[in-house]
Amino acid sequence: MTISMYEASIPTFLHTLRSLKAILEKGVAHAESKKFEPTLLATTRLAPDMFPLTRQIQIATDAAKGAAARLAGVDPPKFEDNETTMAELIARVNKTIDYLQSFKPEQINGSEDKTITIPTPRQTFTFPGLIFLRHWALPNFFFHTTTAYNLLRHNGVELGKADFLGRVS
Repeated sequence: MTISMYEASIPTFLHTLRSLKAILEKGVAHAESKKFEPTLLATTRLAPDMFPLTRQIQIATDAAKGAAARLAGVDPPKFEDNETTMAELIARVNKTIDYLQSFKPEQINGSEDKTITIPTPRQTFTFPGLIFLRHWALPNFFFHTTTAYNLLRHNGVELGKADFLGRVS
């Protein structure tokens, strides 16, 4: 059986974003049960030179929406990156889920050889679509979602591997 570009991307992003939302909600519940402001979790870092939880969520959602848009040949929507609370981070994840659900398979399928260009401050990367998805978009997305999980887990939120993996159906 062959997996399509749509199946390798959109359902994968959606599944993990739903898990990420549940993880963030557990973070809020944890803060409330321990009687501290949930926003404290939004600013937490694993190390002084790492991005805080807010930026991890922003980058993860940007990675998902950007990958879908680039593979479909459309401009990704711009999110302002101004979230400061857990509620705002959850809303951003929801907005990304809504955006990804708008894609149809025919918009993504056939993009294996589409030229994808990613400008960064240091250099510009150019990939065929399949290589972009496998070696840039998905690893970047999972790096930041995993870091978000680790930030919350490190701060006492009771999370396990099943929370990250989500419900498999």
